[in-house]
Formats: sequence, C-alpha cells, structure tokens
Amino acid sequence: MAAAPSLLILHPRLTLFTTTTLRPLSLLFPHHFSSTTTPNATGRSISLSSPPSDYTQKIDVNPPKGTRDFPPEDMRLRNWLFHHFRQVSELFGFEEVDYPVLESESLFIRKAGEEIRDQLYCFEDKGNRRVALRPELTPSLARLVIQKGKSVPLPIKWFAIGQCWRYERMTRGRRREHYQWNMDIIGVPDVTGEAELISSIVTFFKRIGITARDVGFKISSRKVLQEVLSLYSVPETSFAKACIIIDKMGKIPMEEIKKELKLVELSDDAIEDLLQVLSMKSLTELEEKLGDAGEAVRELKQLFSLAEKFGYSEWIQFDASVVRGLAYYTGIVFEGFDREGKLRAICGGGRYDRLLSTFGGDDIPACGFGFGDAVIIELLKERQLLPEVPVEVENIVCSLDPDLQGAAATVATLLRGKGQCVDLVLESKPLKWVFKRAARINARRLILVGKSEWERGMVNVKILSTGEQNQISLDDLH
Repeated sequence: MAAAPSLLILHPRLTLFTTTTLRPLSLLFPHHFSSTTTPNATGRSISLSSPPSDYTQKIDVNPPKGTRDFPPEDMRLRNWLFHHFRQVSELFGFEEVDYPVLESESLFIRKAGEEIRDQLYCFEDKGNRRVALRPELTPSLARLVIQKGKSVPLPIKWFAIGQCWRYERMTRGRRREHYQWNMDIIGVPDVTGEAELISSIVTFFKRIGITARDVGFKISSRKVLQEVLSLYSVPETSFAKACIIIDKMGKIPMEEIKKELKLVELSDDAIEDLLQVLSMKSLTELEEKLGDAGEAVRELKQLFSLAEKFGYSEWIQFDASVVRGLAYYTGIVFEGFDREGKLRAICGGGRYDRLLSTFGGDDIPACGFGFGDAVIIELLKERQLLPEVPVEVENIVCSLDPDLQGAAATVATLLRGKGQCVDLVLESKPLKWVFKRAARINARRLILVGKSEWERGMVNVKILSTGEQNQISLDDLH
C-alpha cells in the first residue's frame, strides 16, 4: 500500500515540518468522500478526495494554548486596567505610542544565551523575510527613536500598551500572549529617570488599592557585577552571559548556576566573590565591599535618596541579586515583587544606555520598564481587590407596538446624538423581557414608545432605580 502523502503542518512556534503518518480523510471516512483518479509524476494513479458540500468538521472552541478570549466581562476588566495604565502615564506627562505586532526577527535577536531567542514566534513571510511576533516592546521603541532621529526633541517620554508573544512554559500569571504597559524615558542620563519611573508604578499601585505591604521593589545595578568581575579581568562578552545566568538564580539549583558560570570562563575565585556580593541586601554592606568611588554605589545611593523625596522609600529595598535577563541593561535595574512570594515578578525595568547602537543608531541614555497584565490580575485576586466592572447603559428604548419600531429608532438616534448610551430593543418583546434586560445591563432609564404618546410627541420615561415614571416630550428628552 502506498504511503500517505506528506502534509505541511504549522507548529505552535510557527515553524514548518512534515509528517507522513497522517492518513487521508477518505480512508477514515470512505462513505463521505467522492474520489477522482489522476496520474502522478511517476505515472501511477492516485486518488484525490474532496469532502462533500454537506461535510462539516467540528472545531476546537478553545483558543490556542496560552492565549485568551476576552468576552464582555473580561474585556471590561481589561479596559479598567488599561484605563489606569493610561491615566498614570498621562499624569506623568508621557505620550502614547504603538508599534507593529509583527516586526523583523533581527530586532529581537541580540546576544547569544538570551532566553527570549528560544521563545520567539518567528517565521518566513511570503516575501522571504524573517519576521516575528513581538515578545517585548523596547526594541520596537528603539527602532522608532532611530527612525525619528533629531526630529523629536529630547527628552522623549513615551508609553505603550501592546500585546506581546512568547512561546514559553506556562505558569500562574505567565501566558504565551500578554499585554504589557511600558513607560520609557529617552535622553536623561541621570538616575532621576529611574526614580520617576518607579514613582509612576507606585502611583498606579496606590490607585488600584495595592500598598507597600503587598508589593515592593528590589533594586540593584548591572554596574555592581561589572565592578566585581573587573577585579578578575573578566571580558565584556563573558559579563553579558554571566548576567543572563545570574538572572536564573532562584529558578535553578545553585550548583547549576556555578557550572554555567564556569562555562563562560569565570574562575572559582570570581564565582565565589560574585555570589557573595549577590547575597547582599544592604547598600552599606555593598559600599564596604566596593568602596564609594565607583558609579554603582554612587548611583544607587542617589536613587534611594530620591525615593525619599518622591515619598516611596518604604516600597524599595536593595537586592544585589537582581540583574534582569535581557542583555541590553547597563545600569540600575529593578523588579516589582509580591511580598508574600506567591507570584513571579510583577514588573521590571532599568537603564539601557547602549541599546540604540546595537541597531545601528547613536547611543542615547535611556531607561524604562515593562508591566504585564497577567500577574497584576492574579495579585488583585489574591488580595480580594479585583473590582466588579458591570456593564452600564444609560437608556434602554423599546416600542410598545411593532409599527413604532421606527419611532423607537428615532428616539435612540436623538439620545445618541446628545452623547447618551442607548440599548435599542430591536425586536418586538414583552415588557417582562425588557425589564429583565434593563436589569442585566444596569440601565438607568427605560424609555417606552407608545402609540398615543407618540402621536402627541411624547414618550414614557421610567427611572429604574426609583420607579418614577413621567411622560416627556422629545424636545425635553436629555
């Protein structure tokens, strides 16, 4: 028996592979398919089967693994969250931007060892271009800044809320697609930039009911590692790889961390010294180790001093083990964390002064953060702070006679023209149904269009919260 023809299958990571193990549908459902015979390239006849016109295949009604639907109740919650993201960003004087979800793959492939390289949804498009669904927003920001050049005056203060894609192992608060809130400052070399960004996140937390008892920020600097490793003449290439390895601390055993550090050419003495510094939780202890002449200690002390002025000292703490996993960070780094330790990092960011040059632009000092939508929702659930966001409609309009459907449409159009939200009952329905719908959508008023009232240019208006009912002329309907 001839082997079944190979089929092209699209893998979840969007790479193509072939399989010869799938049987044609005509073999599985012989009574449902008609066949024709045609010679193939070898001269043999092969059967070409097509489904009949009445054949239907049941689909999987669930979204692809790791992704989400947003039915109305979830969409209202998402809009509530995004509203706070936007309001806080605008309070701090930031302007909103966005970028394509589909970007050039090269934008996200930087230095070997970054976890993100293995998590890309990437493929070749029909123009033979390598493209990827964006896994984060910062590289797109860098591309746009380079594109705009000197036409945009510094400093740039932009924010974005965009969907990101990563093919990774799913855990609580981690999906393969998520929305991310980014705020970035381009053109400010001082740690006042990082201080402002952390202040914006604290402001957001306060607005949604999260306190310093719930959440904190771990703060460190990549320069701490640089100063330690410079004592052992560790090359720059090994430094970047070491940062990626150190970011795995707490995720894999310490012995594995040591083994991986040896593989990037760190000596036993360098590893021991590095791990000893990474265990430090006090700036005073760090200063005793590195002295006060280096940039790392000086910038960290300045940031903690600014935190007092901004009024969020109780939210932050020094933790030398924080390095962040992306290769482009160059200075201060920070992570928002759940103080109960039940959730992964809530947000994270830092300084990336040399990112633009990796894309061929001139380096400009920059800092920013990313804040995902999934973990914060889990945190709000944990703290029982998840808001009820009911649907709210100002008016429901209904005709009492099928012949008055056009009149009801006129009333709805009149109110919508005045900026009022209207749910127009589009079919002839009994009043019992109308009242039930009004309750479900939390309508404030029920407007009934009756024949005798309409002939006099009037409608019945019922305030649903009080039961008060009046006849009002169209001219007075507001």
